[in-house]
Amino acid sequence: MASSNDNAEYTTSSDTSCCTHMWQCLRAIPEKSWWKLVNATKMVKKLAQDDPRRVIHSFKVGLALVLISILQYLRPTFYAFGDNIMWAILTVALVLEFSVGATLGKGLNRILATWLAGALGVGTRSIANLCAEKGEAVLTSFFVFVIAGTVTFMRFSPRFKARFDYGFIIFILTFCLVNLSDDKEKAMLKLAQERLLTIIIGSFIAIMVCICICPVWIGQDLHNQIAGNIEKVANFFEGFGDEYFNNSANTEATHDRSFLHRYKSVLSSKSSEETMAVLARWEPGHGRFGFRHPWQQYLKIGNLTRLSAYKIEALSVYLLQSEQNQYELRSRIQESCTIISSECGKALRESSLIVKHMDKSSMPNPHVANAKIAVESLKSILRTNPWEGAEYLEIIATSTVASLLIDAVNCTEKICEAVDELASLAKFETSNQIHHRGTVQPVDDSVHVITIGAIHPRNEE
Repeated sequence: MASSNDNAEYTTSSDTSCCTHMWQCLRAIPEKSWWKLVNATKMVKKLAQDDPRRVIHSFKVGLALVLISILQYLRPTFYAFGDNIMWAILTVALVLEFSVGATLGKGLNRILATWLAGALGVGTRSIANLCAEKGEAVLTSFFVFVIAGTVTFMRFSPRFKARFDYGFIIFILTFCLVNLSDDKEKAMLKLAQERLLTIIIGSFIAIMVCICICPVWIGQDLHNQIAGNIEKVANFFEGFGDEYFNNSANTEATHDRSFLHRYKSVLSSKSSEETMAVLARWEPGHGRFGFRHPWQQYLKIGNLTRLSAYKIEALSVYLLQSEQNQYELRSRIQESCTIISSECGKALRESSLIVKHMDKSSMPNPHVANAKIAVESLKSILRTNPWEGAEYLEIIATSTVASLLIDAVNCTEKICEAVDELASLAKFETSNQIHHRGTVQPVDDSVHVITIGAIHPRNEE
């Protein structure tokens, strides 16, 4: 009897604990739901704050779909289209992208691919119809195999894939649909015409909405990104000398050391720059960006800027080890290295302003000349064997920093030359305003350095 009572009590307590656990879970559901809603709201708010254009784009997509849906009620104008009007809705959903370049590229690809594939499909279908039933099946399969395989092989070409990959996909899909359709030739022609027209209507509405309502020009984004990347590299060089040589007089006044890490985003910008350059070629002339704007030159500048950023990545390693090296060893090359770093930063900053404001200027050239003079001074110091009494590891670290800075001058010069070439190709305007003045400061008995200092900042409208 005692055992039975114990079992009953155990069962009762288990049921009670199970009910308690279930009740606690039910009570926690509203709180968990509330926190999930709060987190989702914060995520949406952050997406909108990071780029407000995302909100506008969402509005544009909704507006374009509403405009397409209105066509359903314009009877009898679009009555003959029937269900084919859904192709216009599908086109808007697929074609309307964030930027004008992407929308134009997809829209024109879709229209051209649909037209070519439809015409070729009807032609091959007509040829196949001339044969018997078995011959028609063989010819149709043969045409699908050859044409679809050929177009797929063309997609492997980097030149075609960059601009026409979406068109190739639509071409294969449309060609196969036309060839494998069971409709008669007249019905198939009528269906092809209706679908092509609805696709043209959908693409036209998508393109007009994208261009007319707060357009996002991908070329402008590429332009700003290139200028910003050059500026990030310039910021590092301008502050590297004081940081590496532990110049307390300057470093204590600068509490924000984020410039030492901003260059990292430059290292991973290759893919985005190439994509933006391809899409920018679809865009019409707008603002100061002409129809045949030299977008490929931006890629050249971007590659050179990344090369400079890789030099910075190596320098940043020794920047972390600067406190472990003897100051006496570094002090022998401090002046030349500081001048090189500072002048490279100033030259790159001037180049970024040229790109940003699209104004021709020769201001980077004196800074590059100063950096070259400092390089010759540094080389002469290195030839005098200043490493007596130092440890081998310290010699390697310090000499590597000097070598990297010498290479950085070459990178800086190439960037400035590429920016000058961009200014010539894009026909940048020549600024008549004087923003700087120069002073000559002697470094030693035989070397003089021209220091360029700003009188006032560039005026912005």
